[in-house]
Amino acid sequence: MTDRCFTLTIATPSQIVVDGLAASSLRAEDDSGAFGIHAGHADLVTLLSASVVRWRGADGSEHYCAIDGGVLVVSGGTDVSLACREAVSGASLDRLEAEVRRARAAQLDATRRARVEQTRLHAQAVREMLRYLRPQPKRGAAQ
Repeated sequence: MTDRCFTLTIATPSQIVVDGLAASSLRAEDDSGAFGIHAGHADLVTLLSASVVRWRGADGSEHYCAIDGGVLVVSGGTDVSLACREAVSGASLDRLEAEVRRARAAQLDATRRARVEQTRLHAQAVREMLRYLRPQPKRGAAQ
């Protein structure tokens, strides 16, 4: 890594999306608008909006990561860390868009399946309660 680069880490609770990659610049967005980070940037902590973060690698290649918001921390002008709940990275904006669409569809499907299962369990619990609460006919009594 050259002195004109910083290390970039992007993490979610379940995975490290980018692990210590050398980067020369980064663009992100918070509530005040878009901003850039370069090596030597002053220490900073900010809450990011749901957006696409992009950075240029030490070799000049462009990288992208869609995030649902998060916290960006610049430490000592040499380390940039981003923590977020969900992140999807891609080598191009077209691929990133397709990957975000796929991830969103999978998330919606999982939510739908969970809701169906919750409804099924609720109905089963109600049936069991009714079975126990319904008066039982007495033995030997005419029905």
